[in-house]
Amino acid sequence: MNFSSKLLEKAVNEVSQLPGIGKRTALRLVLHLLKRPKEQTHYLTQALNSLVEEMQLCEKCHNISDVKICEICASTNRNETIICVVEDVRDVMAIESTAQYKGLYHVLGGKISPMEGVGPQNLTIDSLVERIKSEKIKEVIFALSPTMEGDTTNFYIFKQLEKLPIKIATIARGISVGDELQYADEVTLGRSIINRIPFENSL
Repeated sequence: MNFSSKLLEKAVNEVSQLPGIGKRTALRLVLHLLKRPKEQTHYLTQALNSLVEEMQLCEKCHNISDVKICEICASTNRNETIICVVEDVRDVMAIESTAQYKGLYHVLGGKISPMEGVGPQNLTIDSLVERIKSEKIKEVIFALSPTMEGDTTNFYIFKQLEKLPIKIATIARGISVGDELQYADEVTLGRSIINRIPFENSL
């Protein structure tokens, strides 16, 4: 692809690094930005700059937040005795959209995957265990995607928690094995949360 402008080429190269965006799509997007009023493009760049500079992770659950403690953890309307363990922020958003769950969350930041070099030490498992020991938690719900990596992560955490006086459950298998949680429809995901089962029964 030949560019008449180095500035255009640089912008296209940067945009094309986004997931699912090839060079042609990146070029179309950049040219679209050039056609928009400058103010609108400036708003976009300001929003992205603010996202990079000001975004942080909640100190309790590791969800994306604008402040040290996210809105979910700070809410007085949540059931503080239940923690739902998820892989990433998209899963929190997926479960929240079902309006079927009113407890707290814990975002692991991934799944155990030796093939990808991700071990327990790379996730927020230690802080999860500490939360359960220090807070008034009565139940932990595993809501990881039903993949081999998800099941491995569930089992590892289960072994860390099995001696604690808490209930450990996993979402019902309304989610197809091998599917990613974030792609499940809201009704199926909501029912899986409601109809959760003891984790031991899923082994």
